[in-house]
Amino acid sequence: MPLVDLKAQYRAIEGEIAEALERVLERQVFINGPETAAFEAEFAEACEASDCVAVSNGTTALELVLKALGVGPGDEVITVSHTFFATVGAILATGATPVLIDIEPTSWTMAPALVAEALSERTKAIVPVHIYGHPADVPAINAAAPMIPIVEDAAQAHLARYHGSAVGSCARAACFSFYPGKNLGAYGDAGAVVTSDPELAAELRALRDHGRTKGAKYEHELLGTNARSAELQAAVLRAKLPHLISWTQARQKLAARYEVTLEARTDLQLQAVKPWAEHARHLFVLLHPERDRLLAQLNERGIGAGVHYPLACHQQAALTERWRGTKSGLELTEQVAASCLSLPLYPELGADGVDRVVAELASLLLAAVA
Repeated sequence: MPLVDLKAQYRAIEGEIAEALERVLERQVFINGPETAAFEAEFAEACEASDCVAVSNGTTALELVLKALGVGPGDEVITVSHTFFATVGAILATGATPVLIDIEPTSWTMAPALVAEALSERTKAIVPVHIYGHPADVPAINAAAPMIPIVEDAAQAHLARYHGSAVGSCARAACFSFYPGKNLGAYGDAGAVVTSDPELAAELRALRDHGRTKGAKYEHELLGTNARSAELQAAVLRAKLPHLISWTQARQKLAARYEVTLEARTDLQLQAVKPWAEHARHLFVLLHPERDRLLAQLNERGIGAGVHYPLACHQQAALTERWRGTKSGLELTEQVAASCLSLPLYPELGADGVDRVVAELASLLLAAVA
């Protein structure tokens, strides 16, 4: 049993994928074409935003938004260390310094109460991360720093919601990844920015295309880069997007089944879902002090468990002396990194799959006690 089964998804929509790819191949337009434009309109609507800008991947989505907001050398950007390294990598790519604050103890997202102490005269942006698909409390973060623009890292949070609104609705922009294993995944790298700021969207469209604007070919008004959208990937995403609601609902039902069978256990901790949050359920993660043993033994039994993420960003060699912390430290972040375990979760897993994982996990926990 894999952690994620992309083959099962493909078998269910193989005909739709073939039709989507055929459209592109017949048209012979491969970059920033009609499939990209159509996907941008469709995904913006799904995210309840006015604009979507499709780009090459989720990392460049973050980089371009930060650049459009004027973030650069000497500036600081507040974020968390419990995230995939791309979050801080995008900040460093602008020349800015990541300021890392600790997480909330039950949802494992950015702790709004710690934002104020991280602020300085150099703070240019805040990047909350919707970890595993659970949204950070962006309205509370905004209240803690109302003059600082927020850029949401929504790479794992397609269709997630906070306080009754789609992620991104209380921020300048939300950045999505369509890496193949995501809830909405391409067949290669792809990403997007959603925003309801038309001026920001226009600048992002220029920045992704070498700074060209208004259909220019050899005139460059801005210093941009090549972060353009691939038509083949946009076509795949368009084929998948109509299924995203049902896929998300299936993930939520399977996660609920995990919770019903595991929440009574006192030897592990599950990610809590806040009452104001709608979890996209990209990953189902628990904490256990013997994570490494459980991971190895589950894998031995054919259960494709994983770890997201075994090292927090501040523990990575690449970040040595390139970040700033606060007096509150990162104790909870380090505890989660040392004990987090991801169980298989995908729409095709089914109730029987969940029950098998739970049975194997329970057996291993019982054996440890004995």
